[in-house]
Amino acid sequence: MELSFASLVHPQVTKRGFDGMKTSALTPSGARKSSTGKMFPCFATVATRLTSDGIKDNKLDLERRKRQLLTAIQDTQRGLMTSADQRSTIEEALVGLESYSAGTPIELLDLDGTWRLEYTSAPDVLILLESSARLPFFQVGQIFQKFECKSQSNGGIVRNIVRWSIPNLLEDEDGATLLVSAKFSVVSWRSIYLQFEEIAVQDIDTSKLQVLIAPAILPRSFLSLQILQFIQSFKAQVPVRSQGRQTVGGLYYLSYLDGNMLLGRADRGGAFVFTRTRPFVV
Repeated sequence: MELSFASLVHPQVTKRGFDGMKTSALTPSGARKSSTGKMFPCFATVATRLTSDGIKDNKLDLERRKRQLLTAIQDTQRGLMTSADQRSTIEEALVGLESYSAGTPIELLDLDGTWRLEYTSAPDVLILLESSARLPFFQVGQIFQKFECKSQSNGGIVRNIVRWSIPNLLEDEDGATLLVSAKFSVVSWRSIYLQFEEIAVQDIDTSKLQVLIAPAILPRSFLSLQILQFIQSFKAQVPVRSQGRQTVGGLYYLSYLDGNMLLGRADRGGAFVFTRTRPFVV
């Protein structure tokens, strides 16, 4: 052991080889330079490999948690039919996924687009789904959130979109659309404040309504023609704000966001799970 350490501590003496020529020995500094040149690339390679493996494992774990959440909610009818055990499992999956983006600021570019509701525990949305389940003449189709904030830096517009229909009158494929529009502003790294502006009903297929209503207003006078014209271009809009009353609003916490999944929590209670879908044209 002493011999092996000695070459690193003391300079070696120049010696003559068998042919009489001088052979130079490495000095301590030369030895260190040579050793450093050989060893550091190894350390860098190992560190790069460890970092790469860590990132890969992290992505695999993230995708696994997303699949667990989607599996947990798939038989709940968007949250309408859940047992206590299911709610516990879903909440655990939500918290596990939310931990991946805790403390990360909102990227409005990633938020921009149309998101389809897959699950919620929010009472106001569940009431809508319950009504659809109990009332045979009222059916709720897909529910979306559409964020318009691509060119913004601290806010934008969000539209809650509900597709609904009435069997034998307004079918799902050509039914009506309920729009609840709101402006939002970023108030913290992951929280936005919503200011609701308007509730609108549009996209009603009026041809069937005209067939039902027209016989009741025959013979067609000028007034009856005006009524039919109004039905044909029907679009109900109700402003949420009014004189002397404050704008309806609330906080919305975006607890997780990536390219294809959005999780949110409302300040009045309730979690939301959305997946990205094709753009919805309003």
